[in-house]
Amino acid sequence: MSSRVLSGMRPTGRLHIGHLEGALSSWKELQTRHECFYFIADWHALTTNYADPSQIKESIYEMVADWIACGIDPEKSVIFQQSRVKEHSELTLLLAMITPLSWLERVPSYKEMREALKNRDLSTYGFLGYPLLQTADIIMYKADYVPVGEDQVPHIELTRKIVRRFNNFYGETFPEPQPMLTKAPKILGTDGRKMSKSYENAIFLSDTPEEITKKIMPMYTDPQRLRRTDPGNPDICGIYYLHKLYSAPGDIEMVNTECRRAGIGCVDCKKLLLPKLLEALAPIREKREELIRSKDYLEDVIAEGTKRAAEVAGETMQEVRSKLGLTH
Repeated sequence: MSSRVLSGMRPTGRLHIGHLEGALSSWKELQTRHECFYFIADWHALTTNYADPSQIKESIYEMVADWIACGIDPEKSVIFQQSRVKEHSELTLLLAMITPLSWLERVPSYKEMREALKNRDLSTYGFLGYPLLQTADIIMYKADYVPVGEDQVPHIELTRKIVRRFNNFYGETFPEPQPMLTKAPKILGTDGRKMSKSYENAIFLSDTPEEITKKIMPMYTDPQRLRRTDPGNPDICGIYYLHKLYSAPGDIEMVNTECRRAGIGCVDCKKLLLPKLLEALAPIREKREELIRSKDYLEDVIAEGTKRAAEVAGETMQEVRSKLGLTH
């Protein structure tokens, strides 16, 4: 039997090229070698968007359309919706009985996200406990691997600690999942910060060529390069990062060399990138537009995937209840 991989995304809006290069390209490749479960983390969306969940439902269809347009194949991967598999909440509750509060408070992203999202009240049980829900998501399917970036490794280590504690109390039940580090390239947004929907600096997979051009041409580059004649540093330039993803090797080398000696200006560099970027994103946008017009198909994909996920979750919870003496 092939190893099992699990990953998910929160439906909080349209996806951008950071999602494509940081996760979806890896997901597409993994589904050819592993049994993959990819889930719509709508309960996780509520941990930060609980005050206004009105966009979640529409975002679910938008996100699944993006996934399929980027090559996630419903015939190869199980695409399912977290909240439709109620066993996730049951397992989260049972894990809460054995997880020390201090373990959750020490998760690095807990304080980081509270600091970054000061405009929202995140002093909630749900936000503190989201790594526990994440643990339930992973071990419900006895996943062997979880593709993550380096910043998410502490979450997987917490999952492994909880698994060890559960197995110690109740007997060997869950495997310890391994983080599968994704080779996520650094994608900077139009303002020079990490590309993010919340920063309003993203190039979306649904953007038209005109919208992409309007975002690329004024895009933030090397802040020290004030004039065309100033040498630049491509290593800190978001445009150069995109060249490394979408341009031919010869163009990448030329930009790297000429930028450093002021042989090419930022406007010319952007004009060189644009046709390559537009060509790469065009088939994704076109496929996405086709899918978003067929919500019945998207709903069928989610329903079928959820049915398959629920079968596995049901078996897992039957075993868990038996270990805890909760069978009737």
